[in-house]
Amino acid sequence: MISKAKRLNDVKEYYFSVKLREVAALRNAGKPIINLAIGSPDLNPPPSVVEAIKNAMELPTAHQYQSYQGIPELREGIANFYKTNFNVSLNPANEILPLMGSKEGIMHISMAFLNAGDQVLIPNPGYPTYESVTRLLEAEPVFYALRQETNWLPNFDEIEKLDLSKVKIMWVNYPHMPTGAVASKEDFEQLIAFGKKHNILIVNDNPYSFVLNDNPISIMETEGVKEVAIELNSLSKTFNMAGWRVGMVVGNAEIIKTILEVKSNMDSGMFFGIQKGAVEALKLSEDWFINQNDIYQKRQKIVREIFDALGCTYNKNYGGLFVWAKLPDGKDATAFTDKLLYENDVFITPGNIFGSHGEGYIRASLCVSETVLKEVLNRLSTVEIY
Repeated sequence: MISKAKRLNDVKEYYFSVKLREVAALRNAGKPIINLAIGSPDLNPPPSVVEAIKNAMELPTAHQYQSYQGIPELREGIANFYKTNFNVSLNPANEILPLMGSKEGIMHISMAFLNAGDQVLIPNPGYPTYESVTRLLEAEPVFYALRQETNWLPNFDEIEKLDLSKVKIMWVNYPHMPTGAVASKEDFEQLIAFGKKHNILIVNDNPYSFVLNDNPISIMETEGVKEVAIELNSLSKTFNMAGWRVGMVVGNAEIIKTILEVKSNMDSGMFFGIQKGAVEALKLSEDWFINQNDIYQKRQKIVREIFDALGCTYNKNYGGLFVWAKLPDGKDATAFTDKLLYENDVFITPGNIFGSHGEGYIRASLCVSETVLKEVLNRLSTVEIY
């Protein structure tokens, strides 16, 4: 066996990659597992989007290589979307780079700016990919604590006490995954000031703005943002297009150009039909978001009832595609969720997979129908769980 690269020594296979194999094996053995763990929208994309990709198939250039920067129509659509929804002006020629999903962007941004030995500020709890990509590039993750008491926002008094001389990038993610916490314009202003003070690239990962959120905002609205920050976004959650892999990074033209230097060596452009579908999605009116959120609000109510049955507590002001809940005192998240899986056939995410500050919490997705959620509620209301 050829030995694996040393860079993989500190990187584990993604939690859901491992756990979903286990869930599949349980199902194959006849267990009626219900999966509330994954944030993969079960609802369909808008019909106009599906129609656009079908129509694109007949165009003469549909099956050729595409531009590394995406078709101009897509970049213009992203610019219009940001202007309409965030009042942010972006130059479609050089301040927008379409991506094959924002997860790709995490790697490309990191490859564009990190050298071995550089440090990266990563939220705890936070999206595990920030850490794994940092380690893959032989950079060093430096975790900053997010806590319920401070609304899951950075504590800059704590962060300022760290040696920040080697920090190159700071990952932030608001609305926050996994907790659902939101940042205000004042919070973003503080982040931009911090980035300027320490010459750190601030990257806001922003795919959840329009899910059960009454006040969608972007870090790009902040004065002086283009000097020090960029933003990732995605069509996956907003338009039920997770499998299409359509994302974007927006910001300063020089930063975007640097990311393109990496991306253009990693792929040969996004499929033309998918780009045409994305263009149609970005044109949708506010009615789309209202209708989606009506469905998610009904589901959220049932998930909260499930957590009530489990003796958990949660913040009723938080939205997003998940419900994040605190377990009864003294309960271990992994042991608790494994008990649900093996004894009650319900798969819920333990909070500690997002970092040590996620211990004592669990997370459930809203990407499941009301009928299925009611079945989960029925299972867990009649069984002594803890």
